Amino acid sequence: MKATAHVDELTYGNILEVDLHGKLCREDFERIAPDTERLICQNGKIRILVTMRDFEGWDMGAFWEDLKWEAKHFNDVERLAMVGDEHWQKWMASFCKPFTTAAVRYFPFDRLDEAHEWLEGKEEG
Repeated sequence: MKATAHVDELTYGNILEVDLHGKLCREDFERIAPDTERLICQNGKIRILVTMRDFEGWDMGAFWEDLKWEAKHFNDVERLAMVGDEHWQKWMASFCKPFTTAAVRYFPFDRLDEAHEWLEGKEEG
């Protein structure tokens, strides 16, 4: 099953919402990257919400593109909220921390509203 990487830029400033399903491939990542690049150019630092529903991870091409993007934008993400329900997804949020200066937090789906509030800055880092 090919991933559908659905990207929505929310209307209030510097928050990008990415909803992932299936397995992310290089082409999916290449579709997401320009939206994040544009948002960084417009706002400086951005905040990202990643929801993972039935997400199976990355293939090697997408994983490599993700690593290159994270190296290039190490300081450009202020907050990263990862929302999922799988144990490995919670682990993945911890794995991301050394690759960014962003505050990274994991939320289960039943706390999605809390993830939005945290991204908006209504709660401390």
